[in-house]
Amino acid sequence: MSRHVIRPFEEADLAAAASLLAQRHRVHRKRHPLLPADYEDERLALVEVTGAWETEGASGAVMVEGGEVTGYLLAAPKPSAVWGPNIWVEAAGHAVREPEHIRDLYGAAAAQWVEDGRIAHYVLVPDDAELIDAWFRLAFGSQHAHAVRPVPDTPLPPARDLVVRRAARADIPVLAELDLVLPQHQALSPVFSSGGIPTLEEAVADWEESIDDQDYVTFVAEYSGQAIGSAIGCSLDKSSAHNGLAKPDNAGFLGFAAVLPSARGRGAGRALGEAVLQWSADTGYTSVVTDWRVTNLLSSRAWPRLGFRQTFHRLHRLIGH
Repeated sequence: MSRHVIRPFEEADLAAAASLLAQRHRVHRKRHPLLPADYEDERLALVEVTGAWETEGASGAVMVEGGEVTGYLLAAPKPSAVWGPNIWVEAAGHAVREPEHIRDLYGAAAAQWVEDGRIAHYVLVPDDAELIDAWFRLAFGSQHAHAVRPVPDTPLPPARDLVVRRAARADIPVLAELDLVLPQHQALSPVFSSGGIPTLEEAVADWEESIDDQDYVTFVAEYSGQAIGSAIGCSLDKSSAHNGLAKPDNAGFLGFAAVLPSARGRGAGRALGEAVLQWSADTGYTSVVTDWRVTNLLSSRAWPRLGFRQTFHRLHRLIGH
């Protein structure tokens, strides 16, 4: 006879799911103490699970053993067409006593998602080797990284052969050009991103409107008097991609960095990242968050070398191939 029963998630399961989520987060924070401590409290974990449950189109499953909920899975679609006919398991959307059981829960819940035509599946998984392995054995692969590091505790030395400075209105033409560099690069192999690429005219117009926005800081890297790269820093509060359990307290955000293809290899990317780190420290933040496509060979090597440690893995599976 089976040791467990799997059934659809119900509103009455929220409290038990919150308890599981809080426990998962306590273990996670032992490896990544910069993550927010609040969600170790079951009452605040309940807010996150309730948010996942109340998202439009949410559905999922729970595992019950001996009358006790020992695992749950919740997912909901996102309306943006860029993700395909999708379903998303966010950071608060799953927790299990035994990592292997996430496979059973997915097996129960995913049948309806696929029947509904949602064949692009995404999940945000904490940096836990056994849990990641369980998802990998469901045919998921790594797509995107969320990472954090503390701000530098001593001033960083200036970059060699480069000048890094705040951007000015006169930089708008090159800033607009650099806005296209990142999505153009990510459209290439091996990323193959389907994200849209703005026109140069659209990018110029956007910079004309936003260059003086005090909520963002933009740095430019110069080599031999020519601007070759840029980076943007801001409060992590400005990023919709980092929230809840995945959002460290009092954090800055390295939200964008790009270097002209002809100028790569001179250390401009690192120098720009260090400028955002130093700005974050000077502003009073205690940590800095960034994220990257793991198939982007440049950023997936540059940011870990700058001290960023991956906290969450966004995994992806496309059904039917």
